[in-house]
Amino acid sequence: MQADERERFLADLHVGVLGVTDTRGTRAPLVVPVWYRYEPGGEVVVQTGRDTIKAQLLRPAGRFSLCVQDENPPYRYVSVEGPITEIIDPLDPAEHAALAHRYLPAEQARAYLKATAHQLAEDIVFKMRPQRWRTANFAAFAAGFATPDSVG
Repeated sequence: MQADERERFLADLHVGVLGVTDTRGTRAPLVVPVWYRYEPGGEVVVQTGRDTIKAQLLRPAGRFSLCVQDENPPYRYVSVEGPITEIIDPLDPAEHAALAHRYLPAEQARAYLKATAHQLAEDIVFKMRPQRWRTANFAAFAAGFATPDSVG
């Protein structure tokens, strides 16, 4: 993908898969689904509980990766990796609301925010500046073997 296409794709609505090195020993990296937000040219923003394993691993690692994908043909994905630029503690209520409204319809988002109000005291935000990008758009590849019946 070209730079503008990959940034738009990352900014689109996807559930991200966050990966972080487990610096505590010989375990594989932690890989978990997350809500996130990103605006082209900006930073990836992820919210998590202050005392979660995720937060415990992110702090010493100082960096993480995030992968998002389109599960519908032709498949596409964007993976970014970079340093943590900021940890915001405590969670800003506006950030909590922005993520809820990004992923949920308005009425559900309001109910979710009411039900999770305690997270304002328990959650923190990690910001990451994308440094390395890996992308794929399999549309050109798929066009090579698509039949007229399989297009559209």
